[in-house]
Amino acid sequence: MEKIKVLFVCMGNICRSPTAEGVFAKLLKEQGVESYFVIDSAGTHAYHENEPPDPRSQKAALERHVQLAHLRARKVIMGDFEDFDYLLAMDDDNYVVLMDVCPEAYKHKVGYFLDYAPQLKVREVPDPYYGGKYGFERVLDMIEIASEGFLDMLKKTGRIKNNQVNL
Repeated sequence: MEKIKVLFVCMGNICRSPTAEGVFAKLLKEQGVESYFVIDSAGTHAYHENEPPDPRSQKAALERHVQLAHLRARKVIMGDFEDFDYLLAMDDDNYVVLMDVCPEAYKHKVGYFLDYAPQLKVREVPDPYYGGKYGFERVLDMIEIASEGFLDMLKKTGRIKNNQVNL
């Protein structure tokens, strides 16, 4: 069975993108469609390879029953552009990095995660790394809204129909 493959991307892969991976995984499980997806997260830079998500991200996520402790940071690799159906950047800087290295044939797969949350009227998930506790809460709020919007888009465009994947 073909699966929908989604890669969430931020800079170091310890705050925003693993949070998006965890939140989206929880949503898929709640909707009963997790078996139709492969989801992952990565960073455009290798600052934290093989490290778990930031403890503040883990704590904020756990308060919402989202597990992140099992995740480990990795850097985006060239094969990701071919392997994943969607590469969703958290902000302008990471979108630009992805587009700069992405082979032309796969540029249509790269987008902004918050494009699936137009009601937020912003395109970037702010990096909470240097902020306080509420930065992580705000990031979670934004990611939850975008995750629901992304899944709704997949349903509305027919990629998921009656809890089945259509390719």
